[in-house]
Amino acid sequence: MRRRRKAREIALQVLYQIDVLNIDAGEAVDLFWSHFSGLEEARKYSTELIEGTCGHRDEIDSLISSCSENWSLERMARVDRNILRLAVYELLYCRNVPPKVILNAALDLGKDYG
Repeated sequence: MRRRRKAREIALQVLYQIDVLNIDAGEAVDLFWSHFSGLEEARKYSTELIEGTCGHRDEIDSLISSCSENWSLERMARVDRNILRLAVYELLYCRNVPPKVILNAALDLGKDYG
C-alpha cells in the first residue's frame, strides 16, 4: 500500500520537525503542508499518525524507555527515536494494520532515514 508508506515518511519528517523545533503538532502539520503537496490519502493518514503519536507521546516514551537498556530517549538519534514513537503508536492504536506490517515499515524507515 504505497499511500501508507508515503504517509509514514511524511509523519516521520513532521515528528522530527516537532522534536527539533519543539512546536505543536498542528502547527508542524500546517508548516509542512504549506511547503509540500501530496496525495490526499497520504495527507489524511500522516496527519492521523502525527496527531496520535503526539497525543500519546508521554505513554509511548515511557514504554520505549522501559524497554531500552543503557539508552535514554535523549541519547537516541532523533530520527531513530521518532521511528520508534511512530511504530509504537501504530502497534498500540492502529488495530487495522497487522503488527508485522508496522514492524516492516519501521525497519524500512530506519534503513532509508536512520
